[in-house]
Amino acid sequence: MTPLDTTSPLTLWYRQPANKWVEALPLGNGRLGAMVFGGVQQERIQLNEDTLWSGGPKDWNNPDAKAVLPEVRRAIADKDYVKADKLCQKMQGTFNQSYLPMGDLYLDFSQTEEYSNYYRDLSLNQGLATTRYIANGATYSREIFASFPDQVIVVRLTCDQPGRLSFTAQLNSLLRYTTDNNGDTLILKGKCPAHVEPSYRGEMANAIVYNDREGMTYEIHLRTITEGGTVTVDKDSIRVSNADTVTLFISAATSFNGFDKSPAREGRNPAEDAANYLNAAANQPYEILLQRHIEDHQRLFKRVEFKLDRELVDALPIDERLRRYASQDDTHLETLLFQYGRYLLIASSRPGTQPANLQGIWNEAVRPPWSSNWTININTQMNYWLAETTNLSECHEPLFDLIKGLSITGRKTSEINYGARGWVAHHNADLWRQSAPTGDFGSGNPVWANWAMGGAWLCQHLWEHFAFTGDISFLRDYACPIMKGAAEFCLDWLIEDENGYLVTEPSTSPEQMFKTPDGRSAAVTKAATMDMAVIWDLFTHYIATSEILGIDTDFADQLRSAQKRLLPYQIGARGQLQEWAEDLQEDEVQHRHISHIFGLHPGAQITPHTTPELINAVRQTLEIRGDVGTGWSLAWKINMWARLRDGNRAHLFIKRLLTLVEDTDVEMYNSGGVYLNLFDAHPPFQIDGNFGYTAGVAEMLLQSHSNVIDLLPALPAAWQSGTISGLRARGGFEIDLAWEHEHLVRADIKSLNGNRCRVRTEGRFIIQSDQGDLVQQTESSGVIEFETTQSRVYTLIQAKIET
Repeated sequence: MTPLDTTSPLTLWYRQPANKWVEALPLGNGRLGAMVFGGVQQERIQLNEDTLWSGGPKDWNNPDAKAVLPEVRRAIADKDYVKADKLCQKMQGTFNQSYLPMGDLYLDFSQTEEYSNYYRDLSLNQGLATTRYIANGATYSREIFASFPDQVIVVRLTCDQPGRLSFTAQLNSLLRYTTDNNGDTLILKGKCPAHVEPSYRGEMANAIVYNDREGMTYEIHLRTITEGGTVTVDKDSIRVSNADTVTLFISAATSFNGFDKSPAREGRNPAEDAANYLNAAANQPYEILLQRHIEDHQRLFKRVEFKLDRELVDALPIDERLRRYASQDDTHLETLLFQYGRYLLIASSRPGTQPANLQGIWNEAVRPPWSSNWTININTQMNYWLAETTNLSECHEPLFDLIKGLSITGRKTSEINYGARGWVAHHNADLWRQSAPTGDFGSGNPVWANWAMGGAWLCQHLWEHFAFTGDISFLRDYACPIMKGAAEFCLDWLIEDENGYLVTEPSTSPEQMFKTPDGRSAAVTKAATMDMAVIWDLFTHYIATSEILGIDTDFADQLRSAQKRLLPYQIGARGQLQEWAEDLQEDEVQHRHISHIFGLHPGAQITPHTTPELINAVRQTLEIRGDVGTGWSLAWKINMWARLRDGNRAHLFIKRLLTLVEDTDVEMYNSGGVYLNLFDAHPPFQIDGNFGYTAGVAEMLLQSHSNVIDLLPALPAAWQSGTISGLRARGGFEIDLAWEHEHLVRADIKSLNGNRCRVRTEGRFIIQSDQGDLVQQTESSGVIEFETTQSRVYTLIQAKIET
């Protein structure tokens, strides 16, 4: 048997089963996730459901915080930063709850001993995992997919010889559970802990707590339909004997009924929901289910195509190519990883689901790294940088739901903790929309717990969705009230300093400490640069919203007045952009966070064309931070260097990010890469590096954040010729690009909304509409502008130079 798709540009394939979780292949429909190991003697399919979390809604706010706030500010004024740190701990609330693993499906083929011609793959184009091998003279195949239209996971087993399929299927879980059957269906009934301590708190008593008062319930339903053979359903297993073909249907549901309702006392009935999903799917032919799944998946995935002419798609599996990549270029791996990020977002974030968390929707641990929550001081935002630019706008919607929930819970936190208007969120969030500083009322480190700009930063995504789509209804009815609430909090949070500037106090630069004059480490000071940049960004977007909608002019005027008084950027003694209001020494020079250059990316306050005086300081900052980092930090630096229009430096971080990490039992902060299944390695696994990488590649090829469309702004020498189609630009444009010898030769710009188009070009171009009209001809490099008509395509073609 010859393996299929070994030279497909959109396939991850291997010659052996997965031995570790980060070698398994991910499937998902936004709500259900599966990790497929591809075993021969025993197949393991690890299962997740995106609302399966510990705990329930509770009061995480701290009424004492309001009284402590003036003490913190006095300590900062006295430059007693260590004291300010300790006082900030008195302002903290509870720790977050944890995202949990639902269970595992095991298929036991213990009669199979020797096998050959093994092959497993993941087709990004179809969202389909395949396993194939020869045993005892027969060819066995499995196909697995997670269907969004039908809300089930489907497993199809076939053999080229009749009557050769025999196995036992079992469900289990790391949580408390029982199994039973209702005739033809095996059912796992589970119960989640009422509380799970974050893994970073280490081994401790009562780290996992079950009780009758709280804790989500859930069910997994498994049904088997065969052609030929017999099926026996017991209390704890399904036995299939001598079948020709087998189809397994996996459905699941939880008692989650909203972030403000107890899943134990006010929850949904998971048995009813799981049964409904299963019954509807099992009544359809496998071929129809597969067709519906592929059509739905490709409706999103095929919007963007990316090809580099130097790609070498050879017949080697991914693991071998990763090991070779360190010494031999493989640009196909670079384009594959780009599309993998898009695939993972489609699989983990769909309308109506929860947003992708630190691990997307895939998690095998009861106490996963950092609770597998939403870390909103960079990681959650990075998950969604690719959504608009790579034409997956619908996949952005779950994040908006999270933001809306936080705007509700965060209003109480703002009033109770700070006596402020509006709403606030800090560095972590969970299913219950926790908005307070985490830390078990005094155990958290303020360097992460007491950062109060999470909500303000998240609002950038609301604006960006409008900027790309032009959806006025979304801006008016959804985004505007949430953005205003965040801006109200920021207005109240700002205070006037001794020089008349408005500053935040207390303030931290996320997760980075500084050295005090006496050599100690501290986190809390005033006016961390990131705070100022995020607030400037939010105020800018709400002012623009007011102008577009013609509303709320008085409040917009307040924001304009305050924005002019924000502490400006400061350049330090090393020529760097200062991280804090004072020129303080970083505790960790090569720290993974580069928060203080938010204004370059994902913000738009600092650009080479509008603020050249700050660009050198930003570049120096990145030089000081260095070229090492976690997987997601490397991805952020790709985006940063792309904004600096340095494609070769950005490509250096692509090379670093494609470093194979094979030790899965370590936690490191300066040696990120990817695992065998191309999951991003912090390490451990964090999916934001995958998403950030895809966003960074898009930034290298197309930018539109500075009110002009830049074509190929950071093209590296390694990508001399290529094409990409389907990228999106702000203003409502969809763009296809083709380049040769590092120069643009053609751009097709589709106007989605009929807006005026501004494009920066290098060289001479002719611009024609799809009706054959000559729109404009450029004589030199610069910005060109032209009117567009909705749905029309405008083509820029490199003009020939006559000699």
